[in-house]
Amino acid sequence: MFRIKTLNKISPAGLSVLDQTRYSISGDVENEDGILVRSADMHDYQFPDSLRAVARAGAGTNNIPIDRCSEAGIVVFNTPGANANAVKELAVCGMLLASRKITEGNAWVKAQLAEGTDLEKVVEKGKSQFVGPELSGKMLGVIGLGAIGVQVANIATKLGMTVFGYDPFLSVDAALSLSRLVHRAMDLDTIYKNCDYITIHVPQTPETKGMINEGAIHMMKGGVRILNLARGTLVNDDDMLAALESGKVAAYVTDFPNNKILQGKNVIAIPHLGASTPESEENCAVMAAQELRDYLENGNIKNSVNLPTLVQEWSGVSRLCIIHRNIPGAIANITGVLSKDGVNVENMTNKSKKDYAYTIVDVGSRVNDQVADEIRALEGVLRVRLLNH
Repeated sequence: MFRIKTLNKISPAGLSVLDQTRYSISGDVENEDGILVRSADMHDYQFPDSLRAVARAGAGTNNIPIDRCSEAGIVVFNTPGANANAVKELAVCGMLLASRKITEGNAWVKAQLAEGTDLEKVVEKGKSQFVGPELSGKMLGVIGLGAIGVQVANIATKLGMTVFGYDPFLSVDAALSLSRLVHRAMDLDTIYKNCDYITIHVPQTPETKGMINEGAIHMMKGGVRILNLARGTLVNDDDMLAALESGKVAAYVTDFPNNKILQGKNVIAIPHLGASTPESEENCAVMAAQELRDYLENGNIKNSVNLPTLVQEWSGVSRLCIIHRNIPGAIANITGVLSKDGVNVENMTNKSKKDYAYTIVDVGSRVNDQVADEIRALEGVLRVRLLNH
């Protein structure tokens, strides 16, 4: 019986993926094999020795101590693309809000009503202060062409926009999904210098933190409209406030409001609603549960943020799943143990991701715990799991 702890409320659609006869699931379970989490902060969480995997029902993993998980041989999954449609729709909404002064107009209408004004008499005269441009015919720059960025770029072409996309790490799947109407920008300067609207869809890394700063804004067109539905830290608040005050930036839409940025004019702050749809929460929960199940039952890893993707069909009786450091001689040491103990390898795959590696070994006969223990004792090995078909 696998024990799964939920640190947030997880959609029933996700929990139904896990066979109730094989999984015990609750927020109170102890010595858990896996964790399902959304936004709960895990940085002070004490990992039990039994914990093998954490599945985040969402894309961002800032709430999870990735380095500590890696050192403990714990796989961390996320669910890229599961919330892409929800964020795409909010991005379209954000561009319209930044253009048409809808929120200001709505507030003005309600103020007139509160003052007892006859709205039918004042609307035609008052509407001129809320005039804003159309999206059609404008240039949009999409920074980051992952699952979300591709969808935003594609739908913007259907709105009549000329779209430039920038992503130095564009995947094959994303490239195949990208509309032929989207122009590939080879550098960020192309986006900054030419686009009327800029929307950011990149993860937070040391390289992207504060990427929208005084230098970047200086290159932009006057009156540019910027959307940040990715991470608040991607934009330098002080530089954005100065650009809003000067009019260099006509509007800033952020899904990550804070007390400082709300002091600026023409800031449209959304309370982190990017993935807050019933459909998105269900999609994320289902994908997270599927990833967790496939790892616990089969040792397969897909969509991990700290370990490589490795999916291998069963071709033996027993399977050894080994998380180890990416160091010279690791594979030779593993096969040396198997050879010494007379274990015949049916299939073996090794993949690495920066400092860590993962190896799956299928063997033709049932392996005992002694072999697994010998591999655990090898230099650089962080975790060994023995699965039987």
